[in-house]
Amino acid sequence: MFEKIREIIVEQLGVDESAVTLETQLMKDLEADSLDAVEIIMAIEDEFDIEVPDEDAEKFQCIGDITKYVEEKVN
Repeated sequence: MFEKIREIIVEQLGVDESAVTLETQLMKDLEADSLDAVEIIMAIEDEFDIEVPDEDAEKFQCIGDITKYVEEKVN
């Protein structure tokens, strides 16, 4: 799960794969802006066939939060 999410983030932001860990923060560590974050969430929704409401997406602090959320929705 994490590997696929990392792949999406690397593709969207053009960052090195090693920069994306479960503790990495999208905005702070990867300098993503709100549009980047929306595009990443949309790509994750498409990839895993889930819907992430805005109020849930706003709670994500790090990649681990996103991964945990997706795992709970998919399983």
